[in-house]
Amino acid sequence: MLSRLVFASAPVLKNSGSFGACVVQASRSLHTSHQNKAPVPPLPEKGGQTRHGIIPEELFTLLYPKTGVTGPYMLGTGLLLYMLSKEIYIINHETFAAACMGIVIVYGIKKFGPDVAAFADKLNEEKVAKAQEVKNIAVASLTQAIEDEKKEQWRVEGRQMLFDAKRNNVAMLLETNYRERVHMVTHEVKKRMDYQIELQKLHRRMEQEHMVNWVEKNVVSSITPQQEKESIAKCISDLKMLAKVTQSRATV
Repeated sequence: MLSRLVFASAPVLKNSGSFGACVVQASRSLHTSHQNKAPVPPLPEKGGQTRHGIIPEELFTLLYPKTGVTGPYMLGTGLLLYMLSKEIYIINHETFAAACMGIVIVYGIKKFGPDVAAFADKLNEEKVAKAQEVKNIAVASLTQAIEDEKKEQWRVEGRQMLFDAKRNNVAMLLETNYRERVHMVTHEVKKRMDYQIELQKLHRRMEQEHMVNWVEKNVVSSITPQQEKESIAKCISDLKMLAKVTQSRATV
């Protein structure tokens, strides 16, 4: 009867609180489908509500619609009486020892439980703080690594621009060298052409001078002494006539 009740109430327990989450986790671990790769829900920081220290509140909530408020207690009492009447559980000295131990444990929990819980919470908070510190350091280092990577990517992009600038500089240097060589060739060719022109002018001038000297020499050699005297006399007479004309103009 009890086993049937447990199996019948299992689907309802899956939909209720932390106890249902435990049942879902237990059912998940029994199969090997792809659902085991699904994200596991986070564990609650605090346990669910209980009655009498060990009985989950979900069990009472489950039985209230069917049995009423006294149903869970009657179920527990009937189960205990059934075990005693069928001698499934026999009361002996171990029962009293277990009762004494339970009383001592309950007293210890009531007496020292809050202090132990506070100490455990403190240890847990310290562990969480250390873990958070390690996480923050890791996040900061990863963030810095991301920023460094972005900066390196930016530098790689700038490196392309730098390479383009260097390529342009090399092209400008090559163009400058080419123009300098063209200018040098042009200058040298002009110098040679000027030299040839000056050489031709020199030849022409020397030829002219030689021709003039030759003509003058031949003319001088062809003049006789008589012709020379007559030409001198003719020049003297021309000069006298010019002198008279000049004096007459001056007087007028």
